[in-house]
Amino acid sequence: MSRSLSVTLALALGFAVSLAGCDRESGTDAQPQGDTTATQSAKEGPVSRKFAGETLPEFTATDPSGKTLDLASLKGQPVLLNLWATWCAPCKAEMPVLDAIAGEHQGKLRVVTISQDMKGAEVVTPFFTEGKFAHLEPWLDTKSDLSFNSGTSDLPTTFLYDASGKEVARVTGAFDWEGEEARALISEAMGGAG
Repeated sequence: MSRSLSVTLALALGFAVSLAGCDRESGTDAQPQGDTTATQSAKEGPVSRKFAGETLPEFTATDPSGKTLDLASLKGQPVLLNLWATWCAPCKAEMPVLDAIAGEHQGKLRVVTISQDMKGAEVVTPFFTEGKFAHLEPWLDTKSDLSFNSGTSDLPTTFLYDASGKEVARVTGAFDWEGEEARALISEAMGGAG
C-alpha cells in the first residue's frame, strides 16, 4: 500500500470517528451495542462536574463581520458557552432552545454559541438567517481550537460558568435544555437566581 493511500485512509477514518461522536445521541445505534448498562452507570452521563472550578478559556472568537469576542472578558456575568456545528444534527436541534434561553435570561446570563465549522461564515450565516435567532450571535472558530483546548471532541458541548468565570458543569451531547435538570444547572450558574 502506498504511503499517500495510507495517509488518506487514516484521515478518512479520523473524520468518520469525529462525525460519529456528534450523532451518538440522536437515535438508534448504527449497530447493536449489547448491554451498556454497566458502562453507562460508570460514566457521569451527559452532565459532568469533572472540570468544575476551571476558568473561562483564553480564547477570542470572531463573527462573520470580523467583530471579536474575548471569552475571558465575560468574567463578571454567568455564561452558557455552546460549541456546535452546522453538520451536527443535535447541535442544530438545540439552537432554537438556546436562543429562547438567551432571551429569557437576557442581561442575567450570557449565551455564547461558537461554531466549530471549518467553512465558517459560508455555512453559519445561512443557518442563522434561516433560524432567525433573535438572541444568539454567530461566533466562529474555524480551526476548532476551542474544542481541542478544552479537551472535547464531541459536539454539542456546553459549558456553564458562574459570574466569577469558574466552570460549574459541562454537558456533552444532546440534552433537554427545556427540562428540569437544565433549569437547575442554569440557576446554579446564575447563583440561584432564575
